[in-house]
Amino acid sequence: MVTNITKTDAYSDVAIPPGEYLAEEIEARSISQKELSKRMGRPLNAINEIINGKKSITAETALQLEEVIPEIPARFWLNMETDYQLTRALENKRTKAS
Repeated sequence: MVTNITKTDAYSDVAIPPGEYLAEEIEARSISQKELSKRMGRPLNAINEIINGKKSITAETALQLEEVIPEIPARFWLNMETDYQLTRALENKRTKAS
């Protein structure tokens, strides 16, 4: 089966940092950033930077998140990060072309 997908259909128009979703998840679980940093063994400022979209989620970070929030697999966090980075790159490309 051949599916015709245009380039514009394949990419999101909105860059949503995975930290935004992480912030919602820890709030729903009543976990503070400080508590999350302790559980992950990461500095508090690193967690804060992820939540604020200033720091990327690496494979190691994704695995740590999976340990703390086992309902959400590491692959989900990495996919969110990849989608976010790709959307930002496309936004930059469109801006430069304008």
